[in-house]
Amino acid sequence: MNDGVPEPLKRRIYERLAHVPKALASARRLELVDLLAQAEKSVETLARESGQSVANASQHLQQLRRAGLVEVRRDRTYGYYRLAGDDVLRLWQAVRALGEARLADMDRLLDELHPGGGEPAPLTMDELRDHLARGGTVLLDVRPSDEYHAGHIPGALSVPVDELPERIHELPDDAEVVAYCRGPYCVFSDEAVALLRAHGIPAARLQEGFPDWRAAGLPTEGSPA
Repeated sequence: MNDGVPEPLKRRIYERLAHVPKALASARRLELVDLLAQAEKSVETLARESGQSVANASQHLQQLRRAGLVEVRRDRTYGYYRLAGDDVLRLWQAVRALGEARLADMDRLLDELHPGGGEPAPLTMDELRDHLARGGTVLLDVRPSDEYHAGHIPGALSVPVDELPERIHELPDDAEVVAYCRGPYCVFSDEAVALLRAHGIPAARLQEGFPDWRAAGLPTEGSPA
């Protein structure tokens, strides 16, 4: 049954909306969105952290920008990109959740990403809140320091995972340690937990990452600028 909308107009609306899924129809661009959920970053930083050339990263960012998913801030000759809004983060979370629920091999891939072994089960955000409320838990943000300064869980210590071996002596001997990083597709916290436990320090990781914590409306510290 015709809904009364002229077919050419309806087609133009759907074609316009299709720019959003088209912009996300790339593993490289999804990874860039995941990185930008942490903090504003330069093209050069995004290229380095995603393992691609600056030229390729720039092309992908332009496609995300044309779809209205990212914005750019110019500082002289440098461009700094950020997500266009929290709704983009929620879209990324929805894509992630749908893929994990509907794609048959995602469980296997996630098991490969987080093999676990004898490590304790990761904490949910609610469980972490309970641990922090009870006290005696040291919370480590093991992401790069620029991401920590852009935003972090209140009370967390910034110890990037590559600095942890030299700074492990800073941690109290009698405290439980919980590490968190970028999200479920990041292994910085896995690496941190493995190192801490090898030194006899009780440790676990947060199952989600800082962007999920922020998107849940939980308290944060730091400045996105």
